[in-house]
Amino acid sequence: MRLLMIEALEAIADRFHPRERITGIRSLGSGNVNETFLVTHGGRRDGGAFVLQRLNRSVFARPDLVMRNLVALGEHVQRRLESPPPELDGRRWEVPQVVPSRQEAQPWVEHDGDVWRSITYIGAATTSDVIRDRTQAREVGYGLGMFHSLISDLPADALADTLEDFHVTPSYLRRFDAVLDRIDASQLSPSLSDALTFVHQRRDGVSVLEDAVARGELQHRPIHGDPKINNVMMDEATGQAVGLIDLDTVKPGLIHYDIGDCLRSCCNPVGEEAKDLDSVCFDLALAESILEGYLSVAGSFLSAHDCAYLPDCIRLIPLELGLRFLTDHLEGDRYFRTDYPGHNLHRAEVQFRLTLSIEQQMGAIQSLVERLTRGV
Repeated sequence: MRLLMIEALEAIADRFHPRERITGIRSLGSGNVNETFLVTHGGRRDGGAFVLQRLNRSVFARPDLVMRNLVALGEHVQRRLESPPPELDGRRWEVPQVVPSRQEAQPWVEHDGDVWRSITYIGAATTSDVIRDRTQAREVGYGLGMFHSLISDLPADALADTLEDFHVTPSYLRRFDAVLDRIDASQLSPSLSDALTFVHQRRDGVSVLEDAVARGELQHRPIHGDPKINNVMMDEATGQAVGLIDLDTVKPGLIHYDIGDCLRSCCNPVGEEAKDLDSVCFDLALAESILEGYLSVAGSFLSAHDCAYLPDCIRLIPLELGLRFLTDHLEGDRYFRTDYPGHNLHRAEVQFRLTLSIEQQMGAIQSLVERLTRGV
């Protein structure tokens, strides 16, 4: 990082921890939305660290509500962990806690129009972008299940809806249609035309989960909102899941959004940025391990309807993300950070290939879910 940037970051970090005790600042993670840094310091005898983030205000218009959700979630989970659930079986579990600012009344600070916040760092743990094997897959599922279990008794109305219509697929389709109306069809490339056709052919199925909500079959609960593989922290020594990070999207929603997004991100072995589209596929064996891990913890609070709609969410969420990438490409890459022209179009193509692979295996997926949820 440039010296000027480091000096500015040190000044911001000082508002959470004395600058003279800070020993280093470096970039952390590979998120598409917020900028994230790890700040190390010597505030304790054994040293320490915290995460410093600049919130993307074009995404989070109400940072105060985001922070309120983080505080409510952290306090609730800490209370639950005072009497650890038996499924933890002695393993550690951590939830990032908001680090209060040293002077401001609210738990965030503003600098040159930007909103910055700090949260605790889960040490001795790492994330990965691609699943390694079925053992790790089961741990990812366990991690999401434990997260859902610990917040299952947190009232949904205790959390603000910080991203209205987030993961509501029909809303993304409406946005896509509005953007598409402004596009000159004669200027479309063959790959973009193919992507548009893929979406148009699948319009009828995008409301399956929201229709179930309208019928009272599914209910909103607190959810993570973005439980992809690189948001699950794994203990460096044991390989066990020890917590979920990137909690900005915590809000009321359907747990199916989380389950579908987790499977989407984990069960494509070549990852979200795969260059060879022909290599993209949905690995059913990994999906089985993830669902086994998830249900080992979360099965106790799932209803029969929750289980029945699992195959639908597995198919829907990659289609939804592809639709979001495609819409952002058409709008000029306003939401997701990109590395090159056409990056979001390629990301959309990867998700559509994954959707197609899921559709081709839907019979096997339905059988798998029926077997794993029997008796839940």
